[in-house]
Amino acid sequence: MAPIAVGDVIPDGTVAYFDEQDQLQQASIHSLATGKKVILFGVPGAFTPTCSVKHVPGFIEKAGELKSKGIADILLISGVDALRRFLGICTDLEVVCYRVDALRRFLGCWLVSLLNPYLNHLGLDLYPSDHSITPAFRKWKNLSINDPFVMKAWSKTYPDNKDVKFLADGSASYTHALGLELDLSEKGLGTRSKRFALVVDDLKVTVANIEAGGEFTVSSADDILKAL
Repeated sequence: MAPIAVGDVIPDGTVAYFDEQDQLQQASIHSLATGKKVILFGVPGAFTPTCSVKHVPGFIEKAGELKSKGIADILLISGVDALRRFLGICTDLEVVCYRVDALRRFLGCWLVSLLNPYLNHLGLDLYPSDHSITPAFRKWKNLSINDPFVMKAWSKTYPDNKDVKFLADGSASYTHALGLELDLSEKGLGTRSKRFALVVDDLKVTVANIEAGGEFTVSSADDILKAL
C-alpha cells in the first residue's frame, strides 16, 4: 500500500488511550481530527532512545509554538509491544536475568509491582531473590502486554506533558492503513511504525514528513514548525 501523502484524507481507525481519570478509552481517529488542524506523529518504539529523548520531548517542548500556529491537538500514535521488545526473545538464562534486572531499574519498581501478580500466573517472577529463572520464563516470548498500558507508562515519564496525547495502535492496523509500517522482523522486532509526522487539517494531510529507515531528520517538532 502506498504511504499516506499530502492531499490524502487520512483513513479512520480505532486507537486506545487512558483519559485524565485514568480510564481506558477507545476513539476513532476521525473523531479526534475532524474539523480542526492536528499533528499526528508516529514512532517505532516506546522507551527507545531517539523516540524518548528527542522525538517526543520535542513536541512537548514546542507545543505552545505549534498551537500558536493553529494546531489544536498533538497526537502520538504507536503500535509497539515495548516490554516484550525490551526483554527480547532469548533462551540464554544469564541474558534473561540481566534484562529482568535492567527492566526493574528502567521502569521502576512501582510498574513492575503492578505487572508481577499477572506474571506469576505464568510462572514468572520479576523479583527473584537469587536471580533464579524457572523454565516457565521461556514462555515470555509469547507474552503480550496490552499496548495502552505501555503507552500509559511511557506517558508518565513526561510529568510536564499537557499537550501530547499518547495513543495505542496495538495491532498496528492503523499504521498499516496509513501505509507506514516498517518490517523489522529480521532484527527480531516484528512490524513497527515508520517515524513520521503529519499535519492534518480537517482530515486532509497538508504536511507529510516520513523518515527513511531509522533516521530522524525530517519529522521533529522543529521540522513541523518550519512547514506551518
